[in-house]
Amino acid sequence: MTSPALDTITVDADRLWRSLMDLAEIGAYDDERTGLRGVNRLALTDADAAGRRQVIAWMEEAGLTVRVDRMGNIYGRREGTDPTAAPVLTGSHIDSVATAGAFDGCLGVLGGIEVVRTLHERGIVTRRPIEVGVFTEEEGVRFGTDMLGSAVAAGRDARTLGDELARTGFDGPTDVRLDPPYAYVECHIEQGPVLAENGVGIGVVTGVQGISWQEITVHGRAAHAGTTPTRLRADAGLAAAEIIVRLRAMADSGEYGELRATVGHLTVHPDLTNIVPARAELTVDLRNPDDAAMARAEEALAAFLRELEDARPGLTLTTRRMAGTAYVPFDETVRKVIAGAADDHGLAHISLLSGAGHDAQEIAALCPTAMIFVRGEYDGISHNPREYSTPEACARGVDVLATALLRLADQD
Repeated sequence: MTSPALDTITVDADRLWRSLMDLAEIGAYDDERTGLRGVNRLALTDADAAGRRQVIAWMEEAGLTVRVDRMGNIYGRREGTDPTAAPVLTGSHIDSVATAGAFDGCLGVLGGIEVVRTLHERGIVTRRPIEVGVFTEEEGVRFGTDMLGSAVAAGRDARTLGDELARTGFDGPTDVRLDPPYAYVECHIEQGPVLAENGVGIGVVTGVQGISWQEITVHGRAAHAGTTPTRLRADAGLAAAEIIVRLRAMADSGEYGELRATVGHLTVHPDLTNIVPARAELTVDLRNPDDAAMARAEEALAAFLRELEDARPGLTLTTRRMAGTAYVPFDETVRKVIAGAADDHGLAHISLLSGAGHDAQEIAALCPTAMIFVRGEYDGISHNPREYSTPEACARGVDVLATALLRLADQD
């Protein structure tokens, strides 16, 4: 029997928490700096493959029919009374950065499976099918393109990663391009302090700010650290430092809106104490909720690189675009469904913009999409073993997810 449209669903909080903690042990490591248990499960490593197989086993135990596409994206499907209707999709990713916690991405995947378990136990049948997705290489740290699996599923070009797909056995047989779902809802830890600062546990996400990734290579000239006069040096390391300082000045200036700039990777060569660096490689991560301001920031950075090259004889600079996505607004109707679900569960919520990239921003090109944020602890720190959300906060977020999915799946 199809459930009433106004039903609210409460999931098994203890079971959800156990699945989060069990998955966190796959790829787990002891972090020396923090003394905490962290997660290192980069996309399509052996640890990621083991995690994927565990998730597939949980999907099958929950009665989902599983398929894997040629990008390694995994979908578990629960049929509705109308199998021809476009499904309601939820999910996220389980790949991690090298110094991760247990929640980033995993909450959305395991929360989706927990929703299906609960619907099954309560005997609830929906009109539309419900699918739970696991997208490949959301983090972008191993193959250089973030949201890679969802990007290709939604039609955005991205590099291939065929060798590792084949090695781990996740070069699936089905087509990568995803047929447009009816709607997509993703539950995710916030990865920031906004919910905690506002004293609420649920965020209704309005969209995702624009992201620009570049790799800059500075070519200089190796020289003896003791015998080469400063005026005769073409120091690639110094140029890299100047780029970092300029990026911080741009962010602090206010001239580029709410720009955030990060150099997360920096190497110098030959990386020896007594040699002036001959080459430096660094990555630049820019974030901005305003596309025009982002474009101005990119133009300003490019102009500074040209000035630096002209001012320092012997230096040449090259850039490579790694990723670039515009600001993505989320669907107002789906956001209202999420807000209504939170209200009916008696949960306070606010609307907020995501500073991080998510698979939802790619799927938004295919169907009405929105996200639910769950409050994190310790100022919302993420990409760090200290990343943490309480069992109660996770369960409340997945309660909202379950109710929103049920309501969307019963719509005509």
